[in-house]
Amino acid sequence: MSSRNKNNLSKLFPLAVVAFGVVTITAISLSSRRPQYSNTEAKAKAICNSKYNPTIKPDEFTTKITNKYTSLPVGRKLTYEEQTVDGTEKVEITIDGQTKKVMGVTTLVYRDKVWLDSNEDGKYTAKEIIEDTKDYVAQHKNTRDLWYFGEDVSNYEDGKFLNNDGSWLAGKDGAKPGIWVKQSPKVGETYLQECYKGEAEDTVEIVSLDTNVKLKEFGTLKDCLKTYDYTPLDAESKEFKYYCPSLGARVATENILTEERAELVGLQDSKKNNDDDEDEDDDEDD
Repeated sequence: MSSRNKNNLSKLFPLAVVAFGVVTITAISLSSRRPQYSNTEAKAKAICNSKYNPTIKPDEFTTKITNKYTSLPVGRKLTYEEQTVDGTEKVEITIDGQTKKVMGVTTLVYRDKVWLDSNEDGKYTAKEIIEDTKDYVAQHKNTRDLWYFGEDVSNYEDGKFLNNDGSWLAGKDGAKPGIWVKQSPKVGETYLQECYKGEAEDTVEIVSLDTNVKLKEFGTLKDCLKTYDYTPLDAESKEFKYYCPSLGARVATENILTEERAELVGLQDSKKNNDDDEDEDDDEDD
């Protein structure tokens, strides 16, 4: 996960409320409800260490991403929008078929570009880009879990390159891969998305498998996966994320400490097949 998702503050605590058998998303003031996650966070600090050593066999992975909650066929384009205090943030995800070998695994490039429309003119010009990231993912052939092998991050300010903060790659400098999204998650389980000690330790807790999510562009989606995403490295980085199998995508992200919510506003698929022999971005690990 990139650095922009790890610095959020403020006032309201979104959570799911059950009424007449239907789970809906609402918001209540942050108060005594927050401690329910404290024990999990304590456990997380012990996860990303020398004992965490996932076995990675390259021939057990594929770039055909058919995970129930995150399907990534080549040609897919996902667009998200979020109202922030600085303006409207637009996130565009593209899957163009590029691949990269990481730890001997051929991974699919998940391209993530972010613009901040500070003057609210809706144009999202080159000067307004704030991040351009390549995430590297691959699906385990047997479990269909989607694994995360690192990211190359380019951060910008006023349209000019700033730095590569947030970048990491599994197999380099002690960094290890994690699971981005499980195919068959269980409520209450916790797992690492990434393990680069002291730098990238994003952790996920499964909150619900049957949340209903209402979106402006797609209506109400049922039986969605709700996760609590956090990192022991930053007490202000706490989010709820929602993945809906009817779309095979993450559809919303809510800051737990603010009212800010990124929501899926566009999903496009091309007719191009998602084959394993995609064009490689790099032949070998960097």
